[in-house]
Amino acid sequence: MNDPHRQFGGGATTSRTGVAIDEGLRQYMLGVYNYMALAVAGTGLLSMMMASNDALMLQIMTTPLKWLGFAGILGIGWFAPKIMMNGSKVAAHGMFWAYAALWGVMIAPMLYMFQQAGAAQDIYRAFFITSSVFGAVSLYGYTTKRDLSGWASFLMMASVGLIIAIIVNAIIFKSGMMSLLTSSAVVLVFSAVTAYETQAIKSWYREGSAMNERASIFGAFMLYGSFVTLFVHILNILGIMRD
Repeated sequence: MNDPHRQFGGGATTSRTGVAIDEGLRQYMLGVYNYMALAVAGTGLLSMMMASNDALMLQIMTTPLKWLGFAGILGIGWFAPKIMMNGSKVAAHGMFWAYAALWGVMIAPMLYMFQQAGAAQDIYRAFFITSSVFGAVSLYGYTTKRDLSGWASFLMMASVGLIIAIIVNAIIFKSGMMSLLTSSAVVLVFSAVTAYETQAIKSWYREGSAMNERASIFGAFMLYGSFVTLFVHILNILGIMRD
């Protein structure tokens, strides 16, 4: 016969385990978003400081420095998964903050041009829109029961295609209309990327695992990249629409 006391005790143990996992997952995700928020704040501060220096902005915009920065961002994005998940914690943090600093350097000329055009309000408007979009799609990715892993291949191909289109337009066509179209596509694709990444980051959590800290840093790295990409292209759309 089944012992009701044993059954009750097992249920209580399962309940306590579930509560512990929920609390651990909450702390883990909070760590991801805290790292990301700090990186966004640091990038914004660095960009605004650099944008206030006319000579520095002229040097960046008229020399190959911007392309070196772009290559650096792509390079870190390519090597980050292996280093952050398998290397030392110091290396993971170093790569994360270097990535945030490079984005700060790349965004600064864009902010400078908006300030010079008397459209600084568009910067704050773009940040508000980005925060709203990011928050909504990240919440969807966290709460949905739908498996988003099937999106991975399409999102990867779409991201590579958009990078190529942006580079070609910047070097060859220099078309405002094409820039508007690619930025609009980037916003759509990276909204989906954010939802997919959030669900993936959530799935990495393991109760009591030493890998959770590494996963939180890499998760913050992924979400930070998506947030900044959304911001840049939403700001670009606002600028084109204003012009």
